Amino acid sequence: MDDESSRETPRPHLSGWIGVVLSAPRAQPLAHFYRDLLGWPLHQDTPDWCTMQIPGAPANLAFQSEEHYAPPMWPAGPGDPHMMLHLDIGARDLEQAVAAARELGATVAEFQPQDDVRVVLDPAGHPFCLYVDG
Repeated sequence: MDDESSRETPRPHLSGWIGVVLSAPRAQPLAHFYRDLLGWPLHQDTPDWCTMQIPGAPANLAFQSEEHYAPPMWPAGPGDPHMMLHLDIGARDLEQAVAAARELGATVAEFQPQDDVRVVLDPAGHPFCLYVDG
């Protein structure tokens, strides 16, 4: 990208805040999983809607209960529910990060596409990646 196209363009009609929402059969247990995994406090903590601000960023991670939730498949095949996004979480020690996630209820996915990344499934079945950061 050149300097012109990489500059921030003001959008006065937007606040600059962004959130990512993960659905689950029950929002609160999933929010508590990520609270404990990441060490970030929950801002809102109700059975069907929870939020946590991402420290130092105008962003949050939120969790909502969805009655007809179906977890995505990893890796997805034809006709399977595909993930729409996934979280990448940096780790200083990949083995310890995976062990901590497993202690909290995550499972390690069978298919692992890279040596320095671990695809892990949260308790609601959302794939997320733990990767060596630095």
